[in-house]
Amino acid sequence: MRSIMHANRLHLLLPFALPAAADASTALHDIQSPALDRLIARATLVERVVGEDFQRTLPHERWVARQFGALPSGAAAADEAPLAPYMLRADGGEPGNATWACVQPVHVRIAHDHLVLIDPASLELSDDEASVLLAVARPLIEELGVRIEAPRPARWYLSGDGFGTLAGASPLRASGRNIEIWLPHEAHSGDRSRAWMKLQNEVQMAWFEHPVNEAREARGLPAVNSIWFHAQGAAQPVRSPFARVFSDAAATRGLAMTSGVQTAAAPTSFAAFQAATAADGASGNTSSGASVGASADTQANGATLVELDPFSVPYIEQDWARWNDAFAALQTDWFEPALQALQSGQLNELALTLCGDTGSVTLTITRGDLRKFWRRRVFASLFIE
Repeated sequence: MRSIMHANRLHLLLPFALPAAADASTALHDIQSPALDRLIARATLVERVVGEDFQRTLPHERWVARQFGALPSGAAAADEAPLAPYMLRADGGEPGNATWACVQPVHVRIAHDHLVLIDPASLELSDDEASVLLAVARPLIEELGVRIEAPRPARWYLSGDGFGTLAGASPLRASGRNIEIWLPHEAHSGDRSRAWMKLQNEVQMAWFEHPVNEAREARGLPAVNSIWFHAQGAAQPVRSPFARVFSDAAATRGLAMTSGVQTAAAPTSFAAFQAATAADGASGNTSSGASVGASADTQANGATLVELDPFSVPYIEQDWARWNDAFAALQTDWFEPALQALQSGQLNELALTLCGDTGSVTLTITRGDLRKFWRRRVFASLFIE
């Protein structure tokens, strides 16, 4: 059976797949990646974005915000990713016209002379624990005149006039680092927000020595001792450049939903991706039911975006053995079969957006590109300093 049209152009978005030059020799130790090496060697370089060390947002966040047109008119795109309203929609809420920020329960540990945020994923916070802590925090937040929506107990959304143009850093941007420069501040003045500091302090005090945290510490788990503010913004009219989106990331799913294209969980392999698109082709399903903003031209000719994220946790934890294992699995499950599909003509075009901690690189490869033997780009040339 012939694949449906939008399965013939595939775009892979890979957060934290691009190590910094200083880490590359360790991250890629003993990696064998002939398929990826050939794809990169023959590819056309579409875009190279070199970020800065102290940007609050992450390259893949900025990339999806830009691709879907989620930036406010006149916004400086260099460090903007106002994704909270789309995350809220993906989690089951409705952002409307309000300005929302995403707030997550976190652990901040005391280092020698500063505070360090740990990756929220490493908390191993259960929904039951998060629900209890949320029940404690909710009335304190509402008493301060802040609206709270929490369709998921471990990811909240706050809306309040007192937050103004408050800018917060992505949790994975600040994780493992001294939090001083990453704390929320007014975007235009750099001043700390009294409204946020008061709310944060109220929640911290309510959770101090709470039975949930005492039980966690007894099990050797970190206490949930603070909350983290990021991604504030209001929903914009967005338009998808993709016919379909596969992703487990709330922001990407929410952008797809808002733009009216079908979204689903990320497939485990290229074979699973092919099976899913073939099944939808046979059933005639081209939309999740929300067709607003999705033109017939986009549905017919747009690429399919697949966001794969096996790298974030090991990258943030600098666990390069696990990162290496994830890279090897991606080689087997995605790069090798995608290369074969290009060679056979089953896939017309493959795009790769490889992101690091500060920058990103986008490449495209067609079947014709594979015959351009004079192209000799190597993976190392993509590393961000």
